[in-house]
Amino acid sequence: MKLLEKVTLGKQTLKNAIAMAPMTRSRATADGIVQELTVLYYKQRASAGLIITEGINISEQAIGSPYTPGIYNQEQIEAWKKVTRSVHDDGDVIYAQLWHTGRVGHSIDKNGNLPVAPSAIGIQGQQHYTAQGMQDYETPQELSIEEIKKIVKDYGQAAKNAVAAGFDGVELHAAFGYLPNQFLSESANKRTDEYGGSVENRNRFVLEVMQELVNAAGSDKVGIKISPTIYYNNIENSDPEAQFKPLIEALNELPLAYLHLMNGMFPLDHLPHYPKDAMETFGKVSRHLVIANAGYTRETGEAELEKGIAKIISYGSPFVANPDLPKRFELNAALNQPDLATMYGGGEKGYTDYPFLEN
Repeated sequence: MKLLEKVTLGKQTLKNAIAMAPMTRSRATADGIVQELTVLYYKQRASAGLIITEGINISEQAIGSPYTPGIYNQEQIEAWKKVTRSVHDDGDVIYAQLWHTGRVGHSIDKNGNLPVAPSAIGIQGQQHYTAQGMQDYETPQELSIEEIKKIVKDYGQAAKNAVAAGFDGVELHAAFGYLPNQFLSESANKRTDEYGGSVENRNRFVLEVMQELVNAAGSDKVGIKISPTIYYNNIENSDPEAQFKPLIEALNELPLAYLHLMNGMFPLDHLPHYPKDAMETFGKVSRHLVIANAGYTRETGEAELEKGIAKIISYGSPFVANPDLPKRFELNAALNQPDLATMYGGGEKGYTDYPFLEN
């Protein structure tokens, strides 16, 4: 089956076409340092062709939720070295997902500082998980041009830190309503300067960050994750194709490793102008390798690869509960089901204690 065939990614050969998708697990310390349990967690899942880590905060300002890891100081870098070493010992490839949450955060977990965003528009109709429980979203602080330029540099430094920590590459999290996605969204970005107003201007921040990442990490070592048809976190566009196709075309001009493309994860009945097939609509535009994400099973993942647009399928929650997911796919074995109650925070329960297949 295609899921089990080797794939070339950049300058590396992956053992299969199954990637472990990024998933927030909130198991770091309050200072953003990953622990020995996290080393074990990733090592257990090193049979994936590619591991993409949970979102890693690029700076203190980037933090959105408690107990999420960082990569902006030496102690955090040293902790990640243990993870990359353990994964490499099993012959696997691991990318760091670089994360700035923008307005998807709360001052409770930001030393009293408000979240930042392209525009001072808060998220409505949702609440945010904080160290003091669920809270309504605050109105974020609108970023100045100078502050935006600083964040671009923060991404570059985070990429350098990731390379120093032993990662094989980095992925920009530009999906699911976080800061880069906020710049891409008409509903979140009401700027009238060079970073807003037109499609080209709304794409500018992401493209500047991607160039910075390539400069820092090198050619064929940078990926990007986008979600053109996901409206979670109040992200909407009047014409997703008009916004995202030019973005992908511009990304084609950069020496990237891949485009990580998310399917729509929520009903689109109230957004009839949104494309229903993200891979067909957007994946075909990319000249880079496409990783397909969100909602795949063994069967639908295989079918997606057969179509030929995507070359890798990334799995999220199936990898949470099945550290040996490629082996289970190979044998068509039953899957463990994830325990949603232990998804975020805590210790080994629901993290490193899911059973492997018996040998």
